[in-house]
Amino acid sequence: MRYFKPLFLFLLSLIAVSCQKKKDFLISPVQTNYITSIQNATKTSQSYYMVTDIGHNGRNCPGCVLIEGQWVHINCQGPGNACRVSSNVSLYSSGNSAYIVTTDTFGLTNEDFFNMPSRSLFVEYDEKNNEVWLNIPAQLV
Repeated sequence: MRYFKPLFLFLLSLIAVSCQKKKDFLISPVQTNYITSIQNATKTSQSYYMVTDIGHNGRNCPGCVLIEGQWVHINCQGPGNACRVSSNVSLYSSGNSAYIVTTDTFGLTNEDFFNMPSRSLFVEYDEKNNEVWLNIPAQLV
């Protein structure tokens, strides 16, 4: 019985440390915007998975989208970082421009339009270990 109390306290401390680590991991969101390739069977890809934070609180927004002459706030659209959204996209290039087309219907929104704020998404490191970024200008799609 005299060993029970120290053993119990030791196990309790292990559980507390273990729970603390899990809690820290679960509540710490990824802070970067990024795009990563989706590999196909031949390990070449034009398909990507895009993750970014967008949107802001409607109480502080006079309106982001003009609909029938009225400025309207749409949650999880426009500038800010209130919502974490993701979508599968395909990347096409033409001349000096690159185009992204979503391949999942409701990945970014279930509205008929999407107010995309300007974003720079981390892509990868090149052969010289330099960061490569994809810059997306603000646009109403």
